Amino acid sequence: MRTNIIRHENMMVSYDEVNGWAVIEVDGEVDAHTAPMVREGVIKLLDEGHRHFVLDLGFVTFMDSMGLGMIVAITKRVREHEGALRFASVPSRVLRLFELSGLRGSYEIHASTAEATGSAPLPGSLAHWPNAPAD
Repeated sequence: MRTNIIRHENMMVSYDEVNGWAVIEVDGEVDAHTAPMVREGVIKLLDEGHRHFVLDLGFVTFMDSMGLGMIVAITKRVREHEGALRFASVPSRVLRLFELSGLRGSYEIHASTAEATGSAPLPGSLAHWPNAPAD
């Protein structure tokens, strides 16, 4: 059952639990005004005991550098709790931000939430962040 955690005029954030993951769906604009709200929503879920997250960005209509900053802040918090973070349904315009910032290779990015939640989370999977582990 999807639970709303943020409602704002330009954005809504909700989450659901799937296969050990807290799947956070962001719908709308992620900018200087709304990014802190998303960060606080994730921190609230961490405080409630969630450790493993999939950020579904499929309905993000706009993201700026503040959105990327929020992602880095979330990553650091999740890492402190030995959690995991994956991304799903990232629109091409947002994926381009990941590429331009050099963060593309630092995250697991999946085509869908079903794909992202298909395997159970591995605690501490962010141990090598911000660099992907060498294969």
